[in-house]
Amino acid sequence: MAGAFQTGSYRNVFVEAGYSKEEVEKRLEETFQTMFYGTDEERIYYPVGDDMGYLTDTGNHDVRTEGMSYGMMMCVQLDKKEEFDRIWKWTRTYMYLSEGENKGYFAWSCALDGTKNAYGPAPDGEEFFAMALFFAANRWGNGTGIFDYAKEARAILHECVHKGEDGNGGEPMWEPSNKLIKFIPNCDWSDPSYHLPHFYELFALWADKEDQEFWREAAKASREYLKKACHPDTGFAAEYADYDGSPHNRHYQEFGGRHDWYYSDAYRVAANIGLDYEWFAADEWERECADKIQRFFSEKAADGKYKIYEIDGTPLEENALHPVAIIATNAQASLAANGKYAMEHVRHFWETPLREGNRRYYDNCLYLFAFLALSGHYRIWS
Repeated sequence: MAGAFQTGSYRNVFVEAGYSKEEVEKRLEETFQTMFYGTDEERIYYPVGDDMGYLTDTGNHDVRTEGMSYGMMMCVQLDKKEEFDRIWKWTRTYMYLSEGENKGYFAWSCALDGTKNAYGPAPDGEEFFAMALFFAANRWGNGTGIFDYAKEARAILHECVHKGEDGNGGEPMWEPSNKLIKFIPNCDWSDPSYHLPHFYELFALWADKEDQEFWREAAKASREYLKKACHPDTGFAAEYADYDGSPHNRHYQEFGGRHDWYYSDAYRVAANIGLDYEWFAADEWERECADKIQRFFSEKAADGKYKIYEIDGTPLEENALHPVAIIATNAQASLAANGKYAMEHVRHFWETPLREGNRRYYDNCLYLFAFLALSGHYRIWS
């Protein structure tokens, strides 16, 4: 089977499930409008002045590179150039690190007024920034300064690969020895949900020529890594995992407790597998893994009372913090899934509204991504 990169064709899984194209398009635009311009109890995006804006993590009351890069990807997919440029200018103005060992990266967290809460980066932000910028360049054309999108994207990826080679300190975001993305630059483990081989395939086309082979190898390495990180029965990956794929069960104190279970970050793996298969159809294993995840939730958690789980599926006492994110990512996995539960998860997602309340940020970001992907609007702009 060929992916959308080869065919230029994107599935509208909602239409396959029986919904009309018109109601899908209407629902998609309404979702964007609610998240960006809804009431203060609904929105996560806030314009600033004449030419900037930010997305806020409503649960932690800060601005994160995760959310800003997500916002840029949403906007380029939906042809919302004004919002894209506003978000990028806020990011470049307040989050960019212009000095120190992390020069060229972005501070992973800022206060709402732009004050940096940290001087270290989170690699998932950088990879989404770079991909969104390349898509912007290809969809809208490059501008000048920070709006020379492709130049900015290449600069980010150069730092990600070569940081520290000039003798000025700092660490690259990908481990040079195995081409795996790190959880943070100065560590020796990964986060399975950061692995986006479908992005790396495109970086291999558009990054600096000297790094294109690196990105081809990184795509291959990430697909192989996910096979090790995802449990053979449930398909679940841990939030953090060592380079051999085993759950990372150290460093509890530095990072706020356990991260060796199927919890918030890890839900994105199902979505990423779905999108990678949609775009490139490079590995049939992704279909098997998506089926396992969907089967678990259809057969073991059909009551919708989602828990925190060990990666073997053992439920813990505590409820999941982001249940809507589970529903959304399980549905997005249907882009790869080949089992009997695929459409069940798509319909469950369709019937689920956006989350309300102070924890809505993460759930609703994954909600909009899933809606984009399942409606055929999460596309490669080349």
